[in-house]
Amino acid sequence: MPSHESRPTIHIPGTTSHTIAPRTGRRSREGTLRYLKAGTGAPVVLLHTVRTQAEHFRHLIPLISDQYTVYALDLPGMGYSEIVSGASYDEPAMRAGVERLLTELDLHDVTLVGESMGAVLALTTAADLPERVRRVVAVNTYDFPGGIARSSLLARVVVSGVLAPGVGQVVAGVEPKAALRRILQGGLVDKTALREDYVDELLQVGSRPGYSTVARAVYQNLPSLIAARSRYPEVKAPVHLVYGEEDWSRPSDAGRRFHAGPQDRPLHRPGTARPAGRPAERGGLTPGGTGP
Repeated sequence: MPSHESRPTIHIPGTTSHTIAPRTGRRSREGTLRYLKAGTGAPVVLLHTVRTQAEHFRHLIPLISDQYTVYALDLPGMGYSEIVSGASYDEPAMRAGVERLLTELDLHDVTLVGESMGAVLALTTAADLPERVRRVVAVNTYDFPGGIARSSLLARVVVSGVLAPGVGQVVAGVEPKAALRRILQGGLVDKTALREDYVDELLQVGSRPGYSTVARAVYQNLPSLIAARSRYPEVKAPVHLVYGEEDWSRPSDAGRRFHAGPQDRPLHRPGTARPAGRPAERGGLTPGGTGP
């Protein structure tokens, strides 16, 4: 991380911040990755949502770090990971960042826990690195059309502006606090769960030079998350899909993720998750359940 860049305003007790340098001799536009580490035990890797960062898991990390070694990654270009000019932010490029964490730290027997976009990356990483991944927990997987547009009218207007030709880059660089708060609250059942210090932290990250380019590129590449569903049948590790009863994802979206066997039938039992190969159940977490 370049020394002149801003530092996080939120500190999670028991965590330390680390970086992974780009691999030498690579022609791809890799940047330095930042991650948080806490605890001891078998490794758990946490992968955040669209427009957030490792601090998305600020309340979860202390709950599990007494049993696991927790790694919370800032995905490429997000949080305090390096922004590289001309880098790609499609699903394969972001997955490559996750795989760098696992391979550069030589992690094995890993539990991948992802939410939204992070859930897709957890599944595709498990498909690529079956020898390293023990299991996957995919929360509110963002791999369906419409996505953030189901949040609110404001979210639809803002994202449409960000994607608009010509003015999109300008719109992506303008992020009033009130608008960001409203958009993030659209993913929460309990609106009070969104803390002001977390909104301030996201705004600080959003002011980093080049971040508007990253944000726009991520939204432009959301279709690549949908396309990534084709990789799911390759996952060999046990998978638990978890949904909120009021999540943007609908039962019909969940049912398309994995092919159910002829003996299977849809189940809808709040408060449960399911292993892959069985029909999806609607879990008991609220959207953004790992919580800002």
